Amino acid sequence: MRIDDEIQSSNFEDNYHKAVINIAYTASWLTNAFKCSFDKYNITQQQFNILRILRGQYPKPATINLLKERMVDKMSDASRIVDRLIQKELVSRCTNNKDRRAVDIRISELGLQILEKMDKEFKTKDMLKDHMTEEEAAILSDLLDKLRG
Repeated sequence: MRIDDEIQSSNFEDNYHKAVINIAYTASWLTNAFKCSFDKYNITQQQFNILRILRGQYPKPATINLLKERMVDKMSDASRIVDRLIQKELVSRCTNNKDRRAVDIRISELGLQILEKMDKEFKTKDMLKDHMTEEEAAILSDLLDKLRG
């Protein structure tokens, strides 16, 4: 559906304004679409992002700074998110052997199991493949990269 119809307005200053509104609306639409999958496993989008980063590091640990650098949402409080994941027993925290001031974060076996289940149930391409070709998805991704400079 066109953005004009979704927000029931065509009062845009120009196509740049319309594009920004469309990007913001689509980001919210994606967040809401993902929310159902995350709710099923009692995690948030930010927690999912950290679990995926840690799985990519596995079996090596990650630091809070590494997590902050790689997170999609740069405004997230990685330390607080890690604390919640520790309470859920999805990650563990321990002191770094080389630098006692640093803290290592590792994904737990339970965290790995949850991601494995989510991988089987939820494919991101399923959200897009009915609406655009893989080539169009590549073009969209390239345009978004260009937007961010």
